[in-house]
Amino acid sequence: MANTSLMANAIRALAMDAVQQANSGHPGAPMGMAEIATALWGRHLKHNPGNPHWFDRDRFVLSNGHASMLLYSLLHLSGYQLPVRELRNFRQLHSKTPGHPEVDVTPGVETTTGPLGQGLTNAVGMALAEKLLAADFNRAGHAVVDHHTYVFMGDGCLMEGISHEACALAGAWKLNKLVAIYDDNGISIDGQVTPWFVDDTPARFKAYGWNVIGPVDGHDVEAVDRAIADARRSASNGSTGPTLIVAKTHIGKGSPNRANTAKAHGEPLGADEIALTRTALGWAHEPFQLPQAAYDDWDAKAKGKAAEAEWTARFAAYRQAHPELAAEFGRRMKGELPRNFAQVAVDAAVSAHVKAETVASRKASQLALEAFTAALPEMLGGSADLTGSNLTNTKSTPPLRFDLAGNVKLSEDGKIGRHINYGVREFGMAAIMNGIALHGGYIPYGGTFLTFSDYSRNAIRMAALMKRRVVHVFTHDSIGLGEDGPTHQSIEHAASLRLIPNVDVWRPCDTAETAVAWTVALQNMNRPTALLLSRQNLPYAPKAGLEDISKGAYVLAEPAEVGLAKKAQAVIIATGSEVQLALKAQEQLAQRNIAVRVVSMPSTTAFDRQSAAYKVSVLPAGIPRIAVEMGATDGWWKYGCAAVVGLDTYGESAPASVLFKHFGFTPENVADTVRKVLSGN
Repeated sequence: MANTSLMANAIRALAMDAVQQANSGHPGAPMGMAEIATALWGRHLKHNPGNPHWFDRDRFVLSNGHASMLLYSLLHLSGYQLPVRELRNFRQLHSKTPGHPEVDVTPGVETTTGPLGQGLTNAVGMALAEKLLAADFNRAGHAVVDHHTYVFMGDGCLMEGISHEACALAGAWKLNKLVAIYDDNGISIDGQVTPWFVDDTPARFKAYGWNVIGPVDGHDVEAVDRAIADARRSASNGSTGPTLIVAKTHIGKGSPNRANTAKAHGEPLGADEIALTRTALGWAHEPFQLPQAAYDDWDAKAKGKAAEAEWTARFAAYRQAHPELAAEFGRRMKGELPRNFAQVAVDAAVSAHVKAETVASRKASQLALEAFTAALPEMLGGSADLTGSNLTNTKSTPPLRFDLAGNVKLSEDGKIGRHINYGVREFGMAAIMNGIALHGGYIPYGGTFLTFSDYSRNAIRMAALMKRRVVHVFTHDSIGLGEDGPTHQSIEHAASLRLIPNVDVWRPCDTAETAVAWTVALQNMNRPTALLLSRQNLPYAPKAGLEDISKGAYVLAEPAEVGLAKKAQAVIIATGSEVQLALKAQEQLAQRNIAVRVVSMPSTTAFDRQSAAYKVSVLPAGIPRIAVEMGATDGWWKYGCAAVVGLDTYGESAPASVLFKHFGFTPENVADTVRKVLSGN
């Protein structure tokens, strides 16, 4: 029988040794949660260290990511490819043990955590994905999707507002295979939390519709084991709610002088205190040296291999009974697009080009989505209480609903709902979408107003850091929304989103560009995308072809022959609704014998990835460039612009047409700006 005291103390020793070696880190939570981890990882977690990506594994999320040495210790001890030398290199350059867990860096890490509350929210997304995939693919006698999502979290996760958003949704969605274990140690960086954190956490979660177990003694492996078993039984016995286990612990458990103090949270214990801790624990081993008995008790390789083999046999039977479903399941879990995707994408763009409709780009997005959601059953949409404004719903994506028993309601044709009403929860929506993408099987997209991307920003950044395909539909992209005024009018948002590394930002000018933007977003397997879309109608911009739109910028209109000038004397670069201003300014300038090229640049980020030769073909050297965009001007100077018609102040409350004239977004002002540049004024 496993020695649980030895197992827990092995975690404590590795955590305090690694933090001390790095002279940086957080030893307190790993030491305090050692028994909780022993109960979950030693007795319940379904995983295979030999194959961290086995599909039907349980998902484990360390939401309090500062406790990363807890997770690294568990991965090392249970048999993942994380040798002790990586623990010795904790927080060092290019190690597999960064300061906070990072997905795709450390084998066995499911998500990048650190910004508190987001890991918990990712777990909600993972649990939702599991539930929907089970409804999509499981058949009688063939439960090929059947796993739990576990999350560890601390006071900080619960204090962050995103936890309210996510946990309320988890209760509404009846995610009964989600189990959250709360490390209730009462200590944060500033000390005892009681002066500023007085929530009745169990009551709060009960109000969300969760099952609540505890408080239990977090240092009693048997008590935690029973609580986890109860949580699992409640799910199998028909309980509809997720489960919160409240575990009372002592931060820095084992340290004679640092336990139960803020110093244990984020500081190395120090050599003297570590020596005292070793004595107190009866741990007579050198740093990073563990007895073989500890490794033997923790080793999960054989058990994990057997669990995966059992699932593989079940999936083989499933494939024999339902070959088409099995093939579709495999495709979706690989993240591959359907074979007909290229044709669907071409048809969507060509249809937009031929019809040449005058519609708002938010409507153009919905038109493209009609085609894509019909062809891609993995597309899972939603909106933060703005469906009628964001237009993220389609005929193929009925609303997602659950019955009283917690089952996913199916449509008349037996399909699950694929449009999520997130409510007014922009941050929660964005981080849940990250969790869905991390789990696999769906391509999540969700909508809100562009100005509210501020609420979502850190989750967008995390998607970019994790290189996950998530699509954000941001409508009402400028002062063009009109009377709602500066609180809702986006000024700096396009520029700020473009600054986030690995995020594609598209601001299309018409239906064809919007269809292409969606195509590229769906093809972007390793980066998130933000689509910035207009409220107001935009005329179709005539174009010779569609092949260069995906490159982010292209020559939309060459100058007509004016006088003796056949070559452009200037280039106007425009995005979104301002492309029409550029085209009209081009006409006005032609009347004055000034030849101008118009470049539509729907995506600066995509254009920046193109070859130098292509960039020069679009923006020739030696010709003045003038950019036009209803937003902050700073980002445009990198293209060598001589002038920018933009907006570096907040907007005003007035009809859009009045605002355009007030702020100088007229063909006349654009033409005047070009003339001034050419005249040297």
